[in-house]
Amino acid sequence: MKILILGAKGNLGRQLTNIFKNGYEAVAWDREDLDITDKDSVFKKIKDVNPDIIINSAAYNAVDKCEADEREFDLAQKINSGAVGYLSEAALKNNAVLVHYSSAYVFGGENKNGYKEDDEPNPISKYGETKLMGERAIIGAGKQGLKYYLIRASKLFGPQAISEASKPSFFDIMLKLAESKNEIDAVDEEMSCFTYTPDLAKATKDLIENKKPYGIYHIANSGYCTWYEAAKELFNIAGFNIKVNPVSAGKFPRPAKRPKYSILLNTKFKPMRDWREALREYLLILNKEL
Repeated sequence: MKILILGAKGNLGRQLTNIFKNGYEAVAWDREDLDITDKDSVFKKIKDVNPDIIINSAAYNAVDKCEADEREFDLAQKINSGAVGYLSEAALKNNAVLVHYSSAYVFGGENKNGYKEDDEPNPISKYGETKLMGERAIIGAGKQGLKYYLIRASKLFGPQAISEASKPSFFDIMLKLAESKNEIDAVDEEMSCFTYTPDLAKATKDLIENKKPYGIYHIANSGYCTWYEAAKELFNIAGFNIKVNPVSAGKFPRPAKRPKYSILLNTKFKPMRDWREALREYLLILNKEL
């Protein structure tokens, strides 16, 4: 089986490449190999490769830049929406299964109990709008016969990407701050889930190999927390004597609104391990690299 992985140098893309390199004919592409915003190039190159499965882990995720700068918003639309439409059409033409990753930010965040796969999206940021547009492109192609797995995840973290365009995770930022500070403020709002990229890659493989029904899936590590609670847990596991102060979101004004509750409820796939357990593994990997 031939699998084409897009965004292969990103955080998630690296994990997908690692997990599919054994037992599959994996073709790993990044932006220098294919500009997914170029429709003609997408159609030609995917036809030439003729993959059985296309996994798109490429995405625009600069949430605040997208909100504040129209040029960035335009770029976000091209990557998160237009390109997804091209990939959907190319997959349909080549009879390939499309795997694409979306975000908890497609929801408005009013429901404190979390969101199921079939709940109605209602984004409150421009970034969320672009991710929803991408979802609609896939769902529209699905009505024409596209076979797809649309996976919503949240707050990715894991081993570092090698792409210059990738940004550090929340935990990476906190660890960097801890090098020069013994006291850190963290927002004690915006309840959400974390997703460990090696676990997400494994779950993606499970979906494919177990031939799960096509459609929308929520896949994040079990448990949820605020940024403050996540920072506290990080330093506790790492054994760092860092004081973390809970603050309101107003302490750090940001151009884009964040959902107050963006908890992804997984009702269709086996639960993943708790995010704290995954975080412990990540810290062990970091310690080995130092």
